[in-house]
Amino acid sequence: QVQLVESGGGLVQAGGSLRLSCAASGRTFSTYHMGWFRQAPGKEREFVTGMSWSRASTAYADSVKGRFTISRDNAENTVYLQMNSLKPEDTAVYYCAAGRFSPYSDYPRSQSYNYWGRGTQVTVSS
Repeated sequence: QVQLVESGGGLVQAGGSLRLSCAASGRTFSTYHMGWFRQAPGKEREFVTGMSWSRASTAYADSVKGRFTISRDNAENTVYLQMNSLKPEDTAVYYCAAGRFSPYSDYPRSQSYNYWGRGTQVTVSS
């Protein structure tokens, strides 16, 4: 069992930055691939980025490539999402998720993930 708690969301102006954190409980965090998803009002949840348990593999949605960076600290049971050059269209509730799956091409599939946090709100003003 893995419990995930996101933090770090807030209100930021366009062009600004935020760093989200996702703290995981349990001693098996380092064995899970981690992902970040987001859901804007009236829209479906969408994949943002993912990282393998070993940090050897990452994947990003085209909409965030070059602006967002995922990282993880397995010793601290935490995964991060650094978001730079934020745009109003990045406004959403951001969720972290954990799963064990193969191949890595399954990162964008929400069904790949077994555990989800409750989300943190990110609002980008224009």
